[in-house]
Amino acid sequence: MIPGEFTYHRPSSVAEAVAILVSHGDEARPLSGGHSLIPMMKLRMAAPEHLVDLGGIADLKGISEDGGAITIRAMTTQHELIESDLLSEKLPIIRETSLLIADPQIRYLGTLGGNVANGDPGNDMPALMQCLDASYVLTGPDGNREVAARDFYEAAYFTALAPEEILTAVKIPTPPAGHGWAYEKLKRKVGDYATAAAAVMLSMTGGTVTSCSVALTNVADTPLYAAEAGDILNGSTLDETTVGKAVAAAEAITDPASDGRGPAEYRTKMAGIMMQRALARAAERASA
Repeated sequence: MIPGEFTYHRPSSVAEAVAILVSHGDEARPLSGGHSLIPMMKLRMAAPEHLVDLGGIADLKGISEDGGAITIRAMTTQHELIESDLLSEKLPIIRETSLLIADPQIRYLGTLGGNVANGDPGNDMPALMQCLDASYVLTGPDGNREVAARDFYEAAYFTALAPEEILTAVKIPTPPAGHGWAYEKLKRKVGDYATAAAAVMLSMTGGTVTSCSVALTNVADTPLYAAEAGDILNGSTLDETTVGKAVAAAEAITDPASDGRGPAEYRTKMAGIMMQRALARAAERASA
């Protein structure tokens, strides 16, 4: 289908973009990579009267590290995440996850900000950001505020982002050297949303887990931070009994829909299996 009529805006600064959103209220929508919004417009599931293209704002591009945190600006593409030497060295799980998103053509245009901001439970980056304890910089008419990724998602397509705000950056604490990491994703075909997926970050000393974070993708109407599962694993040697308890705790918080990817019970069990696989690979990658 063809989208309805709209007025196209291409601001050159964040302040200009926010002013347009304030001026037009609910009738305006920001556009980043467009892979979520444009299909919805074609189906007439979204019909903004004003489209605010963020592609011309130079300040929304780039990756940097400062003060123990890595900042990724919102219009940084998945391809740029994959190619970043800084992320490959300090946060390789981001590269691993980006490589599992859609296909190269989409990754050249799809952005981190767009992936995390629109509240689609099938997107891969939101759960990863929860696993990494990231925070989102939201810029509106009253300036900037930061919201933890673990507090950002309220329901499918509903987030803490106000209509006049733009998600301008993602801040991630730099993990310690030698940490283990993995993102495991089960999907039906290349480019598909996950049937279920799991992100794991951990540190180990002498074979004992000293910190562990787990998050799940596409098994509820929001990404899921599995806090109890991480707590169970912390201090363990990843023995079979403890891993089983942690997997059960993670599965217990899921609430997937039965759909073309399988019945709800199957998707819950696949979330547990993805978590087990991610734990095993993360432990292999962790150094004492």
